[in-house]
Amino acid sequence: MVDASARVFASKGFHATSIQDLVDVAGLKAGGLYHYIGSKDELLVAICDELMEPLLGAVREIAGAGGSARDQLRNVMHTWVEHVERSRDHMLVFQQERHVLAHGKQWQHVRRQRKEFEDLLGDVFARGERDGEFHFADRELAVRALLGMVNQLPAWFRPGGRLSAEQIADGYLELIVGPASA
Repeated sequence: MVDASARVFASKGFHATSIQDLVDVAGLKAGGLYHYIGSKDELLVAICDELMEPLLGAVREIAGAGGSARDQLRNVMHTWVEHVERSRDHMLVFQQERHVLAHGKQWQHVRRQRKEFEDLLGDVFARGERDGEFHFADRELAVRALLGMVNQLPAWFRPGGRLSAEQIADGYLELIVGPASA
């Protein structure tokens, strides 16, 4: 239900999607739909949770595993870009509805997840800079640039295209922290 709704929201937009559209895609009656979801807003939260929870769990694990900051960032990048590839519709919905997610008590959980992800990423950047692996004129700007680049992937990336998810992850890593030392 959540994945099907993400596809509809991604193509039609959250506000333009009717309950009937969701009923049609789910193959349920309206009453059956409301049995699974309380509202379209709750469905939007579920889409965001399906997007963020597995990624956040994987990034927590990478950050806790040790190793160099560059290796950690490379692992984060590969995990993140591959996740965007697998969750394109969810990511499009997240991007389209960011303005909604920024406000309201019902979105606190989503905002906390996003903040934790950004903090974990920032911590890897800070450690890399502290250990001499990275140098940034403005570390916060570098973090924001990377977030923006990856968050825009669903707008143009297509599996089977010129670049694989792995190539994009490595390319973004090099753009942000420079080439690996020989």
